Amino acid sequence: MDAQNEEVVKFFNVEEEGENGHGANGKKRSVEKKGDSSVKRSSWFESTLSSFKEDSYFISDLKESEKKALQDLKLRIEAAIKSNEFLLEGIGANGDHNAAAVGNTGVKDHKPTKPHPDQNGSGNEKSDQNVSGNEKPSAEVLQSCNDNVTIWGIPLLHTKNDERTDVILLKFLRARDFRVNDAFIMLQNSVAWRKAFGADSIVEEDLKFDENLNSVAFMHCYDKVGHPVCYNAYGIFRDKELYQKIFGDDEKLKKFLRWRAQILEKGIKLLDFKPGGVNAMIQITDLKNMPKRELRAASNQILALFQDNYPEMVARKVFINVPWYFSALYSMLSPFLTQRTKSKFVIAREGKVTETLYKFISPENVPIQYGGLSRTKDVDFGPHKPAVEFSIRAGEKINLEIEGVEAGATILWDLIVGGWDVSYRSEFVPSAEGSYSTLIDKNRKLSSSDEPICNSFKASEAGKVVLIIDNSSSNKKKAAAYRYMVKKNIV
Repeated sequence: MDAQNEEVVKFFNVEEEGENGHGANGKKRSVEKKGDSSVKRSSWFESTLSSFKEDSYFISDLKESEKKALQDLKLRIEAAIKSNEFLLEGIGANGDHNAAAVGNTGVKDHKPTKPHPDQNGSGNEKSDQNVSGNEKPSAEVLQSCNDNVTIWGIPLLHTKNDERTDVILLKFLRARDFRVNDAFIMLQNSVAWRKAFGADSIVEEDLKFDENLNSVAFMHCYDKVGHPVCYNAYGIFRDKELYQKIFGDDEKLKKFLRWRAQILEKGIKLLDFKPGGVNAMIQITDLKNMPKRELRAASNQILALFQDNYPEMVARKVFINVPWYFSALYSMLSPFLTQRTKSKFVIAREGKVTETLYKFISPENVPIQYGGLSRTKDVDFGPHKPAVEFSIRAGEKINLEIEGVEAGATILWDLIVGGWDVSYRSEFVPSAEGSYSTLIDKNRKLSSSDEPICNSFKASEAGKVVLIIDNSSSNKKKAAAYRYMVKKNIV
């Protein structure tokens, strides 16, 4: 954080969308209004930030001072590797020499001194002899190992001519404000930590020790520009019994941290680390019911672990279901955050979650628990069938019409309204004059706990399916999405 940056964070209000007489793919949308829905309701902590611009990894976009820092870091790494001084020995998984704990690297701005031989069986380098009892490797063998030093499978030696090397080095430089020495030490410590922690092989390990963890942290789909999305929700740990089961002692905490690092490593495997490519992920943090005091120790260790070893891996951080005290805390901290840091934050309270997520993630890629249409198993639409976003104003009733349905065809549709609290029904209206409409779904009130509606209807004659959504009893605008497909009758 840059304490000298005291600019007030600038938020903007999202304007209400203009009324549109048509829905998806030209399908008609009719609107009935009740009352005045023109009043704009907004709050600073519900708004998105207008100043966000993702960092560029093209050398041509760097400032001259940044280009020089990158070149200096390359030469510093090359010199250390050539002199067999880059790889640190004896760094434990928590950053201490010969330590076996999992957590904070513990080393940020100071280069560790050269460790003494390990005699406690921690699994690090133990003496000048290798495990077979022979003399330690020759200079040629050591040089070969150093020349091949990598992080996330990417060589750190710039003479390997891998374009991804610059991307990795820029991440470490940006994490240390382009201070070359600090970035070098951070990188050196991170490589040593990864070796002690076994990070390169952690993805293959079976670390899931409780089914409840499936909803705590998980990678799920991508945002609209291709960033992998990681969701975090710790509200279930308000259950004291479950909390003790996961965090009851130091060993359990270490196990959890290792599992959490595995989730991050899985996400990193989805990045390409190329200039102009996808080089970071989106992180969604659900603060609903999250216990503050109980998770402090775990949160601090997770934060330290990620800050020290996974620099610049988050392009944008979205906080959802934000309680009132979070906005107050953010107001106090805001003057001490750089504009660059603040531009990565998006904050939305309960009731604005779906609307906020839709700004960055297509509805078909948002999990159903957050107002999207993405299910674990979807045999009808599949995981990537596009959906169309729309909004329902306060006091509004809309009809979504799926026209051009032929006799014998089967129509399938998927519909979600963020937070629901609306009435819904559907019907089939024949094209032939004098024919009667068929009620498909009876009118019913839907609450926030209801999942998306997924239904189908086989038409015996030509006509249209009409989905009626009534928000006339609510004073809130709602984000919504739907998709459909028509399966024609094959004779």
